[in-house]
Amino acid sequence: MMKFIRPLVKFKNSYLLALIAAISALPVVAQPANFGTMTLSPGFKPAQGTATGFTGGSYSLSTIANRDRNNSPCIGFGDTNPDHILVLDKGFERLKVQVDSKGNDTTLVIKGPKDSISCGDDTGSNKDASIESAKWRAGTYLIWVGAIDAGAKYKYTLSVQE
Repeated sequence: MMKFIRPLVKFKNSYLLALIAAISALPVVAQPANFGTMTLSPGFKPAQGTATGFTGGSYSLSTIANRDRNNSPCIGFGDTNPDHILVLDKGFERLKVQVDSKGNDTTLVIKGPKDSISCGDDTGSNKDASIESAKWRAGTYLIWVGAIDAGAKYKYTLSVQE
């Protein structure tokens, strides 16, 4: 009886290892955006670059990155899924991504092609977040709109401007 059990155990272990290897080789499925996707090309109309949503969640956005490519801190709390997906058909010389929550304390984290990270917090004396930068590559950008306080729910309008 023992002679039969040992090969069976070896078979099960080999099968289990093969199954684990196969599962880990599968690509990670992208999570959908909470509030949809915007696809933009140079010269887009302002309405095409506008979306709405609300903050909320206790996921620390610093988990995505502690600091961005300009060494700005990535702060705030949001959902694990991105709030918006921005698809740029072509590159842009300059874009501004801005949150308008009527002055609540919001933050932004944008993860772009090649895992480039941009983070934003207050805009001047306004507590709403924004990111403005040059040389936006064509590709897909995941956008998280966060709040300084975990779980805070603020309605907002997100706008992308050339």
